[in-house]
Amino acid sequence: MARRGNQDRSKGRRRMRRNEPVTRRRSKYLDDVKTIDMDDSEFLRQFVTEHGKIIPARLTGASAKQQRQIKQGIRRVRVIGLIS
Repeated sequence: MARRGNQDRSKGRRRMRRNEPVTRRRSKYLDDVKTIDMDDSEFLRQFVTEHGKIIPARLTGASAKQQRQIKQGIRRVRVIGLIS
């Protein structure tokens, strides 16, 4: 099948330009947090879906170190039974 004209195949995705700096959106929950308090179950509840899954760092904007602390904290709080 032949394509018509010069259609963009990105299907609504934004095209990246070469000289455009890549900026990553950060989480509103982690604006001034340097370390994650693993005992604060209400704070950790923000990073868990209603089904109990941990939200990935690409959606929360957490750094790799923060995401590891969040993961470890959520697992500890689950064992204690404060969140499901």
